[in-house]
Amino acid sequence: MRDIMGMMGKVKEMQAKMEKMQSEIADIRVEGKAGGGLVTATVNGKGVMLGIKIDPSLFKEEDVEILEDLIVAANKDAQDKAEAITAEKTRELTAGLPIPPGFKMPF
Repeated sequence: MRDIMGMMGKVKEMQAKMEKMQSEIADIRVEGKAGGGLVTATVNGKGVMLGIKIDPSLFKEEDVEILEDLIVAANKDAQDKAEAITAEKTRELTAGLPIPPGFKMPF
């Protein structure tokens, strides 16, 4: 019975840590750049785009397709960075737990 109570305590502790980590991840702000910094995308830790900055030199009608590609690339760069930070925070939280490699947390 003590083992079960101890395990339940650890589960509650882990749940509280997970909730705190999710909040911290949502507060993370990461910038991704493309085109040598001509386009900058800002995303949160969950990969949601929060903003985009475009260098005014790109506002030429004939460059619209390039601009669209740079926006996608900057967003991808920011999402990749946010995912790396999230993975690191998850590793720190779950250190010592028998979680299979490649397992993604539900957040």
